[in-house]
Amino acid sequence: MITSKTISNGILRALATILIIGIVLYFLYQIQTVIVYLCISLILCLIANPLVLFLKNKLKFSNSMAATTTIILFIFIIVGFILLFVPLIISQANNLALLDTAHLQTKFMETEKHLEDYFNIQHIDLNKVIKDSKLTSVLDFSYFTGFINSIINFMADMGMGLVSVFFITFFFIKDQIIFKDQARRILPDSNEDKILNSITKINHLLTRYFVGLLLQLIVVFILYLIVLLIFGNKNAFVIAFLCAILNVIPYLGPIIGTTLAGILTMISMIGQDFQSEILPKTIYVIIGFLIVQAIDNNISQPIISSKSVNSHPLEIFLIILISGITFGIVGMIIAVPAFTIIKVILKEFFPNNKIVSVLTERI
Repeated sequence: MITSKTISNGILRALATILIIGIVLYFLYQIQTVIVYLCISLILCLIANPLVLFLKNKLKFSNSMAATTTIILFIFIIVGFILLFVPLIISQANNLALLDTAHLQTKFMETEKHLEDYFNIQHIDLNKVIKDSKLTSVLDFSYFTGFINSIINFMADMGMGLVSVFFITFFFIKDQIIFKDQARRILPDSNEDKILNSITKINHLLTRYFVGLLLQLIVVFILYLIVLLIFGNKNAFVIAFLCAILNVIPYLGPIIGTTLAGILTMISMIGQDFQSEILPKTIYVIIGFLIVQAIDNNISQPIISSKSVNSHPLEIFLIILISGITFGIVGMIIAVPAFTIIKVILKEFFPNNKIVSVLTERI
């Protein structure tokens, strides 16, 4: 018989459950930075797995030695990135410093006049538009100071983040067997085998995925580099590398990379004739990048992604599209790994479900 006491106890338990969930979510929100560090370290660990296995099995390194060697390699890669980008920044700054603004303004006005005549566009007086909008009256130059402080804080946070990530990654690599044994002890006996099998499959598939993603970025980088070298870009290597890294963001990253390549190409050619030199080469570079993207989107990306996680290319495309619409850029980046994890777990725990068996038949 349901009494008022039973109802009140149920309400209290529900409220207590909601309160506990709220506290846990608030705690996770407060330590979100640590969670990000853990996720990045886990990804680095998955990427490093083939190298670690090679060092341990072929070269007979100990766990500590293999982990140390891997972390040193990661540090060298980070330092290499910095050494690549510093010359690019210096060269672009030099180009801007040598800029003849009066000559550029004249060329710009001439180009604007040609475009207006060609497309029969009514002339727009930008100076008048700016004055009418009273834009200068609302500018607060204190934002520049805040911007500089933000850069300093970002660099400090980045340094702290790198140290934290490398420290965590070192122990993930070194003690991963110990972590698995400890996890085995605390797992419920009834689902222990299913959970361990899921972890093993997820580890295998995600390692293949991140290695495949790295291979895809290398292919795109080489193609970008060829395009830039053909048209004589002075910073071809660095620009190709930066644009290839942006390809980590599916579909949107290549667009950002192409825009960036066009801007950097124009800046690197400052001082040359706009109509006969800068504009044609920039257009050629953009067309070349669009061809590379067509090759990547239709050939290398679907094949590498689908083969690495054993999923159909259309399945990969749809999950990236849905994640992008729902969660934005972050959703697009994590879509494939998250979907792979979900598929493995569903297959391990619900193997007889018809929908699950169809979705996971390739795994």
